[in-house]
Amino acid sequence: MTATEPTLLREPPRFSYDIRVHSWIVVKALSDAGDAIWSIALAWTAVQIASPAIAGLIVAAGTVPRALILLFGGVLADRADARRVMIVFNAARVAVLVGVALWVLAHPPTVLVLLLAAVAFGACDAFYEPSAATIGRQLVRTADLPSYSAVMQTATRLGTMGGAAAGGFLVAYAGIAGSASINAVTFALVIAFIAIWLRPRFALARADRESALRGILRGFTHLGDAPTTRTLVIALSGLNLAVGPATGIGIALRAHGEGWGAQAVGVLEGLIGLGAALGAVGVARWRPRREALGGFWALVVQGAGIILIGIGPLWLTGVGSLVIGLTAGFASVLLSATFVATIDTAYLGRMSALTRLGDDVLMPLAMAAFGALAAATATWIAFVVFGLALMGMMIVPLSNPQFRTMTLRAE
Repeated sequence: MTATEPTLLREPPRFSYDIRVHSWIVVKALSDAGDAIWSIALAWTAVQIASPAIAGLIVAAGTVPRALILLFGGVLADRADARRVMIVFNAARVAVLVGVALWVLAHPPTVLVLLLAAVAFGACDAFYEPSAATIGRQLVRTADLPSYSAVMQTATRLGTMGGAAAGGFLVAYAGIAGSASINAVTFALVIAFIAIWLRPRFALARADRESALRGILRGFTHLGDAPTTRTLVIALSGLNLAVGPATGIGIALRAHGEGWGAQAVGVLEGLIGLGAALGAVGVARWRPRREALGGFWALVVQGAGIILIGIGPLWLTGVGSLVIGLTAGFASVLLSATFVATIDTAYLGRMSALTRLGDDVLMPLAMAAFGALAAATATWIAFVVFGLALMGMMIVPLSNPQFRTMTLRAE
């Protein structure tokens, strides 16, 4: 199967010479760096002025409005001009950040101010992200989507890592006001780039005008009518539920239990990040002809990597961390490109929202289940169960004849 193109508005240049798309990727990476700076400033400030429980509530507060609003953001993405939606909600983010900076310059930061900022960001994310998920489909050909996704994900990871590295120093010297101001500048840069230079090359089909609730219901109906889309949405919604707890809490549990120390946690997390960047770059250099098939097989290997980080000495845990990173970067590029290329473009925003919703709603439960299983049995058992669960999940997409033959390459 080869995906069909949306309506061509203007012929894109070759991806390797596409200055507009490459510039957009750089701008997006700078914005991600600003986000990382803000996230660290928010968490650090919350810890300074509140108890650990309240600080955790502040940091997690953005996920609640995002989960509640995401499906409405998906409906908007399938109806409206993605560029306009991205500009409006980036402008809202700038307003929130400037408001926080001005407040902190005049008054000490308070729990209420930080909580309101986190909630406002979560609401903006819920409307922004489904529309942003469609923009790559409007810029490059189907055959170039894996390359676009590989470069974008690599730049995003590097931007986030660089922002995280700088965030601690910045909040120490400039406080949350300085961090918020820098992030506001990055969002303003995104707004200017989208408004002035970012122009779609492909027109996506638009959803019918109807009530938001009816639009959400129509999205679920579409899942029932499109088996390939349904399999992709379910698979992508559940991918992080196995690896997220293993890396998010499992590595810390192993380091504590084995006496490796906090520095080992940093090294292992760094190996995952390095592997993810190398895996994404690997797609640009070596890309399987059957992208979906390659992506799902990579996740089978990732299941084995989860098991490796739960057993054996530190060096074997390091190998497992690197395997998880490599397969995560490789699979996420291939599967996200397959997703964007094959979903009916009139439903792309809603389907993107559904995949994100799976993480927001189910990840806390998966984290709790991993911790409970490790406490009730042994830490290594939790790793083995979650690793085997991921490998078992891949049976469904790997046995799907459509995924076994699907290719995004031009005939």
